Amino acid sequence: MPEARKLRVVVADDEPLARQRVEDLLARGGDVEVVATAATGVEAVEMIRRLEPDLVFLDVQMPGMSGLQVVEAIGAARMPATIFVTAFDQFALKAFEIAAVDYLMKPFDDERFGQALRRARKTIELQEVEQVTRRLLTLLHEQPLPDAPRRKGRYLDRIPVESRGQTRVVPVARIDYITASGPYAELHIAERTFAVRERMQTLEEKLDPAVFFRVHRSVIVRLDRIDTLRRASGGDYAVRLKDGTELPVSRTRREELEQAMGIR
Repeated sequence: MPEARKLRVVVADDEPLARQRVEDLLARGGDVEVVATAATGVEAVEMIRRLEPDLVFLDVQMPGMSGLQVVEAIGAARMPATIFVTAFDQFALKAFEIAAVDYLMKPFDDERFGQALRRARKTIELQEVEQVTRRLLTLLHEQPLPDAPRRKGRYLDRIPVESRGQTRVVPVARIDYITASGPYAELHIAERTFAVRERMQTLEEKLDPAVFFRVHRSVIVRLDRIDTLRRASGGDYAVRLKDGTELPVSRTRREELEQAMGIR
């Protein structure tokens, strides 16, 4: 028998960690090829039109153009099978169940992801993609879905962490501090440490600056975990956390840190 053709996939999500999560899960199977990723709705439209993938993982809420607007821009005849990644409430999810191939509600686990992928593959094999997309477009025209609730400042509230073939979701609210370790960032929660393959710069941009502060190029600290800021030996500075942990502070960040702590 001839080898089955790989599904060609585009992943569109404005959060780098979310895109990587989907890519990592797709990489576990040998019959899927990620042909492109997109960080905005405009990029998603461009990639879909140019590459004509079989399947799209599409974030509903993206800057500039939402996932639903992407579907409308492409149209039913050219829109590939689509799995929405959403922050919609249950009312809107019910609409997706009726008119879309499938949806994933963040944070989703491996099993739910597998279900959505299998459902999309079946839709593609049965050549029902255009019918499904037309149902969704009809629903949007007759009864526009409510906007997805905006994440506060679009900052992360959960971070997916891969470990031993499993994925756990770490709530950002529980993180005490983050340190760089080669290509990884280590999330420190009480006495536990979780490693994610992410740059410190990207994490800093995705964390609420009113809550987290980058005290050093290799250290991000939750401000309410800081007990004292002190001058260390050699004129350097350090913060002592409430659990006794000491972390270095760059001289160039000291004044900003003092302002963030309300010292100035």
